[in-house]
Amino acid sequence: MRTYLTALALVLAAPAMAQTPAPKITYIHAGQLLDRPGERPRGNSTIVVRDGVVAEVRDGFVSAPAGATLVDLKDRFVLPGLTDMHVHLWGIGGDPMRARLGALTTDDADGMMQALVNARTTLNAGFTTVRDLGGNPRGIRALRDAIERGDVAGPSIVNAGRMVSITGGHGDASNGLAEEWSDAVHAHQINTCDGPDDCRRAVRAQIGLGAQVVKFAATGGVLSNVAGGLGRAMTPEEMRAIIDTAHGFGRKVAAHSHAAEGTKAAVEAGVDTIDHGTFLDDEAIRMMKAKGTWLVPTMIAPQTALAQARGGMLPAATIPKAEAAAQAALASHRKAFAAGVKVAFGTDTGVSKHGDNAKEFALMVGAGMTPAQAIRAATVGAAEALGRDDIGSIAAGKRADIIAVSGSPLDDVTRLERVDFVMHRGVVATRSVD
Repeated sequence: MRTYLTALALVLAAPAMAQTPAPKITYIHAGQLLDRPGERPRGNSTIVVRDGVVAEVRDGFVSAPAGATLVDLKDRFVLPGLTDMHVHLWGIGGDPMRARLGALTTDDADGMMQALVNARTTLNAGFTTVRDLGGNPRGIRALRDAIERGDVAGPSIVNAGRMVSITGGHGDASNGLAEEWSDAVHAHQINTCDGPDDCRRAVRAQIGLGAQVVKFAATGGVLSNVAGGLGRAMTPEEMRAIIDTAHGFGRKVAAHSHAAEGTKAAVEAGVDTIDHGTFLDDEAIRMMKAKGTWLVPTMIAPQTALAQARGGMLPAATIPKAEAAAQAALASHRKAFAAGVKVAFGTDTGVSKHGDNAKEFALMVGAGMTPAQAIRAATVGAAEALGRDDIGSIAAGKRADIIAVSGSPLDDVTRLERVDFVMHRGVVATRSVD
């Protein structure tokens, strides 16, 4: 009987065993390999990828075994996929006039189609992970999950949903609208809040819609149609309620912040990242260093917004704010970099055009960073700021997020603006090399 049962079990298990797919193995030959940004690059190396994960990194060009795929990057500089800590994939980005005209003639389905294009464009530019800090909450969550399943091409997304904002603040979409439109929009907003208890509700609402990170507007903003400047918008009590609630759910928190007073209040309340940090005084910098708060500088954004405002592409209320932000940002960031504030790469793409994310690197270097430091901010630093241990470097156990460029970006960081090869989770997304 025992023999019979054993044989029966093997027969029943056979179909399942037969359906188990063989592991997908890829060998990548890299001429130069920056496997751990911040350290010296390696020479000729082989990266072994198994089922979307780095299995090992070997010295020299190791022959690929039978059945494995070989990717020849012997004449390329290879490094980890890049991370952008501040993007907006939803809808039309980098063309505010077209976006404004489309606001009355398009709906969420159109926004999703554009987000699909933006995601693919971002991935092709070498950014394999992004933190999306503002878009349709349900749509971005759906796009995030579709990319994770492999249904569509795009970077891995850490999503925030809508930015939490006070009424009349930078995240209040009803600002500047005619009465009938303003009332309709405001009635359906769940991201605006007033007072600590209401702000706790707003945070819970975004998390309920799938937000993996929470963003709030500590100050006014350049692109909102409010002539209220860039000063602190929220009370310290409201900020603390937002941050404590999000942290209680295991979510990190990003503060949209321009004015120093807003930045200092957010840092004191325990925020994880200060995004923009346009007006940083010495006290704000000291506080950020003491608390270990990350700066996401988005240097390309104020320059882009100023050009758009002066070109008549934005409402008149944005012009003085854009001028003030562009004038102050470079000096603030230069001072923060020199002081040793922790920096994670971010662009606010959506203000600028999707696919142009890597232009941020040259701005960071121009403000005092070395190319190596700027690259580290977009890899190891960004991974640490996200609390992720599966991205940021090329090592055993990490996701196989890998890019390649022609020549060393440690010598010329603008080479990252022209990516030849992109692998995301072991799947080749872009390949313009032989």
